[in-house]
Amino acid sequence: MNIKLILSISFAVVLTLSLNSCENKIKKQDKQEEAKKVTYPNDVIPFMAKWKILLGDGTRSEDLTNFQKQDFFYVANDGTTDWVVYKTPNSGITSRTSSNTRSELGEKKHWIPEEGGKLTGTLKVMHVSTTGHADKPSSFAVVVGQIHSDEGHENEPLKIYYKKFPGHTKGSVFWNYEINTKGENSGRWDYSTAVWGYDFSVVGASPTEAPQEPKDGIALGEEFSYEVNVYEGIMYLTFESKGHETVTFTKSLIKSDFPTKADIPQQVIDNYASRRTVSEEREIAYAGEINFFKQGAYNQANAKSTKSEIYGGDISKQYANGSYAEVWFKNATVGASVDPKKE
Repeated sequence: MNIKLILSISFAVVLTLSLNSCENKIKKQDKQEEAKKVTYPNDVIPFMAKWKILLGDGTRSEDLTNFQKQDFFYVANDGTTDWVVYKTPNSGITSRTSSNTRSELGEKKHWIPEEGGKLTGTLKVMHVSTTGHADKPSSFAVVVGQIHSDEGHENEPLKIYYKKFPGHTKGSVFWNYEINTKGENSGRWDYSTAVWGYDFSVVGASPTEAPQEPKDGIALGEEFSYEVNVYEGIMYLTFESKGHETVTFTKSLIKSDFPTKADIPQQVIDNYASRRTVSEEREIAYAGEINFFKQGAYNQANAKSTKSEIYGGDISKQYANGSYAEVWFKNATVGASVDPKKE
């Protein structure tokens, strides 16, 4: 009986150990499978190897393969589709050339306008700052695509904006061209062109009074696409959205539209002359100057110009109280320019 008892106990111990071992292996395999199921931004938009990134908390990365950062750069699903999310507070750590925060890609490859390049994006803006002054042009706005110069004045020949005033259902999509200023850069300015809704110059009559809601605007969460094709020094822009007219523009980046004082648009005089002496642009604009693309969420609601709430720079408080921008992209490409006649 003792031998049978010992054998029974031994068998039970071996069986228990075996079952525990199997269970541990299964748990380990489950964890490995779970880790494999993580969807990274480069799984959704595969072009991430061509970019580096700066996030709203100051995080930088040159390698975006299997890279994400909670609350700044990650993947979300809307029930049917995976989207790459770019989220950034009103106040955080940003680049040396701006007081605005961003969770934004910067193209590694640089190019001159004569060589050019092409950038596309399909996106929806999910949130813009709900705090700010309605009479400040940058309030309640986010830039979702750029061309940025990397020499000279380091100005921006293109910024694609989305802006929505609090209380409005519809927001505006517009693009700004910043001159490559002749001489020193204190007289620089942007000329703004509406796509759907208003341009940059339309503001409220007071800090608390918004203009009328745009009739042909874009709502938060409403999908739209842009294409930026710089070919042989000419920038070709195309904007598309279901239920809206497709809009196209053409702008030279190698020959200025504003080489003399007489060429400066009235929009610019009305919006800048009270603050600074507006300058002319150099005649060759950005010809021969190194540029690169940017894409993501470049929050324009910085405290200096918009009087936005920043809660002492506490990012969690900003997120909780609406002081942030959030942009979702489901498709995007970057590469060589294309002859528009062959597209």
